[in-house]
Amino acid sequence: MSRESFRPKGMATAIGSMPHVDPEEACKIVLKYLPEIPAWPQLPRRSFRENMYAQFSEGFPGLILERDRLWVDREADLSTDLERLYDDYLTYRLEPYGLSPDYAAGLHAFLNSQLESPLAVKGQVTGPISFGLAIGDRDRRPILYDDDLAEAVARHLKLKASWQEKTLSKLFPKTIIFLDEPYLGSLGSPFTVVPSQRAEELINKVLGGINGLKGIHCCGNGDWPFFLRLPIDILSLDAYNFGESLALRPAEVKAFLERGGVLAWGIVPNDEESVAKETTASLISRLKHLLFLLSNKGVDYDILVMQSLVTPSCGLAYLPPELAERVLQLTAEVSRELRRGI
Repeated sequence: MSRESFRPKGMATAIGSMPHVDPEEACKIVLKYLPEIPAWPQLPRRSFRENMYAQFSEGFPGLILERDRLWVDREADLSTDLERLYDDYLTYRLEPYGLSPDYAAGLHAFLNSQLESPLAVKGQVTGPISFGLAIGDRDRRPILYDDDLAEAVARHLKLKASWQEKTLSKLFPKTIIFLDEPYLGSLGSPFTVVPSQRAEELINKVLGGINGLKGIHCCGNGDWPFFLRLPIDILSLDAYNFGESLALRPAEVKAFLERGGVLAWGIVPNDEESVAKETTASLISRLKHLLFLLSNKGVDYDILVMQSLVTPSCGLAYLPPELAERVLQLTAEVSRELRRGI
């Protein structure tokens, strides 16, 4: 599917994580509310292996998984494992980079689901910046600051993303793969000491492994010009908390839309207090306010809606299960209301 042909018209999807421990139950709920673009559920409460960093770490050179800690033993001789990774990268050998059931029970349950004529199916992989900053060595120094390991991270995640896309395409041919990059919300700050150019190089390397639709999700107040110039089809943001900051960049948004880009508006909050006070009416009002902010600055309103998705603001793993289901219900209802005017 090309950018030019992807006009989701306000359809709904999810970011990924759910609070359930039963993968079949989680898939059932996702398919109930998001039948048009279902996303396989990550289940970090089921196991630490399904934490967004551990989940994609399987097979990484020198990796040590100790209970609830993940780290790379940089004191070990990693040359053989790094050489294997580079050979696999050059020959595009995907089989060793599959997500096993112990690390992604939600994905394997999803692959056995019965779909009802979706537009696409969505998957996700942790992006290289967040992966490389969240995982450290024995002394907790992030591996992203080691040039060799940073390159290994990008190659490893590219192969993980490629395997996932190939696997999902067997369930349904049209796929969307997001890179989840929470750390990019602090790019340029003292908390993320990574030059923008270097971050862009690593991200582009991973994106290069995705042939179908590709997106980035960031749940912080991002450097929107940085995101909008990346070779992505979809920018996913926490619009509930940070949508107005995106509206300050109408020129960049307009250029992104003109080349076929889609904005995934994370307008449904994922914290208990906010979910309790919001309704479908209040959230559609909030979303339309953001759309009008951009349209009043020269971004065509109809194009905005045609090239929009509706999502939760971020993952739902740390909500009670019944509240997570409420978030997906609100997401579906906001999507339906937005599309009513098309």
